[in-house]
Amino acid sequence: MKYITFAVPCYNSENYMEHCIETLLKGGNDVEIILINDGSKDNTGKIADEYAKKYPDIIKAVHKENGGHGSGVNKGLELATGLYYKVVDSDDWVDEESLKKVLKKIKDLEKENKLVDMMVVNYVYEREDGTKEINYKKTLPENKVFTWASVGHFKKDAYLLMHSVIYNTKFLKSTKIKLPEHTFYVDNIFVYYPLPKITTMYYLNVPFYRYFIGRTDQSVNESVMISRIDQQIFVTKTMIDFFDPYDYWEANKRCAKYLIHYIDIMMTVTTILLQVAHTKEADEKRKELWQYLKKKNRKLYKTCRLSLSGASCAPKFLSVPIYRLARKIYKFN
Repeated sequence: MKYITFAVPCYNSENYMEHCIETLLKGGNDVEIILINDGSKDNTGKIADEYAKKYPDIIKAVHKENGGHGSGVNKGLELATGLYYKVVDSDDWVDEESLKKVLKKIKDLEKENKLVDMMVVNYVYEREDGTKEINYKKTLPENKVFTWASVGHFKKDAYLLMHSVIYNTKFLKSTKIKLPEHTFYVDNIFVYYPLPKITTMYYLNVPFYRYFIGRTDQSVNESVMISRIDQQIFVTKTMIDFFDPYDYWEANKRCAKYLIHYIDIMMTVTTILLQVAHTKEADEKRKELWQYLKKKNRKLYKTCRLSLSGASCAPKFLSVPIYRLARKIYKFN
């Protein structure tokens, strides 16, 4: 039995993918590793094939036309056979001791017939100037199965990301999730869309995912994000369109609060980036985005205007320094 399927979308990853793969291989025959070569133009495909040949019972190499990160995640989920599904970017890696603990916990839950919809683990920002671990010990109960009713308040620097979630494969497939192709920042959709359908969770307080930040061509690099701002706007609008968080307020108030919190974060990041761009076109896009939210969901619009994202609409000389300070403190992008 495969307990975790690791999907590794790879595009021109020859310089760093081997480190990622080697850490995943520490899971042995308990894991399935799917290397998705997304139309790479370097030796990524060759490296993937070599690993698949060397570890035929663990690794699958898949070659496809370029479709972007979301396309790789979709293909991995389509082929996944493990009890749980975890996406690991090819320039990131996992902590080997934490992997052993996660696998043991999944085995225990499986034996007890208590497999949850989503497991949550910590992730660590790996930067040249140091590391910062993001944990949820003040937000989520530890060492027990829990529901949304037991979820506390998420800090601004500790919301759920693709790095911290491990989905039950059967559950995730049942949501019919399909990420847009040729689009960056769809990891937000991957985390956001399934949340209202989740009934059970488990939090393991271990530094599992190692998130590397430092390459100038990374999608989270500020200048890169500004150059791809239309894709950030598209993802934000897509999330707004999925459902009305307030529809869940009566039945699942804590989930609804987090969904609102997530939209607020997306509006904040997008608005600030448009402020940083500081062009007439960017200013028009910012106004249009807020009008879009107002038209789609007036109640959510009012909530965001009174929250962090609303503050980000302040004049640039106020909003941008706040953003710079927050980025330094919380070490994002």
